[in-house]
Amino acid sequence: MRKIIICVVLVSCFVLQSMAQGTLQGTLKGEEGTLPGATIQILGTEIGTAADVNGFYQLRNLTAGIYKVEIRAVGYKPIQKSVTLKNGGVKVLDVFLEVDNLGLEEIVITGTMQPTYVSKSPIKVDVITSEYMNTFTPAAASSIIEGVKLVNGIQEVVACGVCFTNSISINGLPGPYTAILMDGTPIYGNLASVYGLNGIPSMLIERFEVIKGPSSTLYGSEAVAGVINIITKDPDNQPKFSIDVMGTSHLESFGNIAGTIKTKKASGFIGLNYAYINDFDDENEDGFGDNINMDRYSFFTKWDFKRNSKKKFSIAAKYYYEDRRNGVEQFLVDRNYKELRGSDEVYGESIYTNRAEVFGTYQFNTSENFKIDYSLSTHDQNSYYGADFYKANQNIAFANLIWDKQLGDHNLLIGMTNRVQQYDDNTVATQDSVASGIINKPDNQYIPGVFAQNEWELSKNFTALAGARLDHYDAHGLIFSPRLNLKFKPASSTTIRTNFGTGFRVVNLFTEDHAFITGQREVVIAEALKPETSLNGALNINHLYTVGNSQGMIDIDAYYTYFENKIIPNYDDPNVIVYANTTGHALTKGLGFNVNHDFYWPLSLSLGFNWQEATETEPDGNGEDVERKIEFAQDYSGVATLNYRIKKAKMTVGYTARITGPMALPEVFDLDENGSPMKTARPTISKPFSFHNIQVSKDFSNGLNVYLGVQNLFDYRQPVSPLVGYNDPNANIGFSNSFDTSYAYAPIHGRELYLGIKWELK
Repeated sequence: MRKIIICVVLVSCFVLQSMAQGTLQGTLKGEEGTLPGATIQILGTEIGTAADVNGFYQLRNLTAGIYKVEIRAVGYKPIQKSVTLKNGGVKVLDVFLEVDNLGLEEIVITGTMQPTYVSKSPIKVDVITSEYMNTFTPAAASSIIEGVKLVNGIQEVVACGVCFTNSISINGLPGPYTAILMDGTPIYGNLASVYGLNGIPSMLIERFEVIKGPSSTLYGSEAVAGVINIITKDPDNQPKFSIDVMGTSHLESFGNIAGTIKTKKASGFIGLNYAYINDFDDENEDGFGDNINMDRYSFFTKWDFKRNSKKKFSIAAKYYYEDRRNGVEQFLVDRNYKELRGSDEVYGESIYTNRAEVFGTYQFNTSENFKIDYSLSTHDQNSYYGADFYKANQNIAFANLIWDKQLGDHNLLIGMTNRVQQYDDNTVATQDSVASGIINKPDNQYIPGVFAQNEWELSKNFTALAGARLDHYDAHGLIFSPRLNLKFKPASSTTIRTNFGTGFRVVNLFTEDHAFITGQREVVIAEALKPETSLNGALNINHLYTVGNSQGMIDIDAYYTYFENKIIPNYDDPNVIVYANTTGHALTKGLGFNVNHDFYWPLSLSLGFNWQEATETEPDGNGEDVERKIEFAQDYSGVATLNYRIKKAKMTVGYTARITGPMALPEVFDLDENGSPMKTARPTISKPFSFHNIQVSKDFSNGLNVYLGVQNLFDYRQPVSPLVGYNDPNANIGFSNSFDTSYAYAPIHGRELYLGIKWELK
């Protein structure tokens, strides 16, 4: 009898306990659909699970009560919910996660050549995704040039007020100081840094990552100011077919068309981008077009091969053709430039660019983690600047053999670099004088290098990264560049990073500085140019915060770079540009401040401000040091973005504002009515200006999206022409000895409306 009573009591307790337990279940979704692998956790406990392939989750046998749960997914904002479970009940909790525009969990590879999360990287990395770019810039017309403008401290620098060739400046340093990578591989040499960046359309960009400060230890020369690594799109994640076309109020047309091919052994992405501009506007009445005319085509393909070993093997290729021109109306109308190229009576600038690239990664099928990053590129340019002909060709072959090894708390990275570089042009840069005359002498270089670094996790909150690189140049011998990075987390939401290192750069000014072939200034190279060297220190403080259900990030950067042997063009003589290594020194220093905030409602805000000082110091004839500002380096700059998502209407509004502070300008002199230079130069310090854009996009069913916007909303233009000497009565327009194109520091292209249509077949 006693045994029966005990059994009854046990069964009753079990039944009562079961009745007091409940189940929590539901589906986790994001903007792209269900979220497999998203996690749900009951805070304060170890109870949690991950969603299945359909985004479904289920937590069983939970005691009745009130719980606080947290849902997380990579690339989305974490969210917390309060849930009340009743006895024996099933509570359904479906959750929709917003995209995390802060990008704290994006994978990066630039900082250490090792995949890691932004929040865990010992190197400060800024990440801009394609979704973020497309929120604020017109997808069909944007390229890496438009994308980098969304990053605080990065500017587009226009080298010429006629053909508007451009480059990317980081923290006030000229464009050739920035290394441009494709999928972690250096591919853009000196020539392409001025003439090739517009051929990287947003169509092929998955995201790009920015490291500010010298990175020569891993990437060699050209990484003095920093690194921009463009991550191309993964074929497996692309729609079967997509098309994007856009037109503007200036009669410009842009377009992208792309498709994917997926098989059991490989996945491929194929795309074509085009740009067409053939309209003449001259609002500033200097006789020259306010914007370039252009025909541009860019073809891109990428293939990922699926190997039995699961090791990576990818290969990508891009071909880029551009026919860029500008000048007086007679040069452009009815495409007369084709017959007038090189004319000494009708001034125009015409640049034909042909560029081909192949790059990729191959992981060896070995027990050790060996891989090779490789790239091949050829860049051919045929151009006229007025009557001056400039023809150049640059070929680069690059291979990086890398061994990655984890040894306890140490992560070792050892690599060997081989770079073959060939450059030839029709200038004195590749010519020698001999008794029999002038002979051509192309610049052919083989540049071997080795590097090593050790990332040491000393504790959960402290990481040190030390590295060094050794390169050999025929003309300069061995060049050594070390670096040290420290990362400390005093709290889970605060990270402090420091960077100390050296940088070096071997200069080829004839491929980098557009000024020597535009205008009529004589070029003087005062000495044999030595490699530029730099010493850098930087501090970054990053803090994450929450306010209610919203999240934000505060980011502070301080940097200091000291240069020796820096090559700075001197424009003091209006008829001459003098190039020489500084006998003194040059430095850039600054402070950057960023705030990103994602509100609980679908509003995101980003504010950034960067103050900097870029100077060179030279001794005068009396032994005194004279300091002057470096031209075209802004005293300060700022960027602000705001985007709001109207869920029910499936609309997104994106607003961008950029402010540019005063900058030093070259000393140039306008001409009087007799064609003589005036006694007083133009202002050598610019005034601050701002630039504003707004874009609205709407999603329709079946993958259709329509976007429209306004660039240069308030119609700001540089108040004077970027050209000097265009009005000389003693010479044909553009052919005066005083003609110069270097006074370009702000937009002269006015307000522009655009309308675009995108369609994707999933």
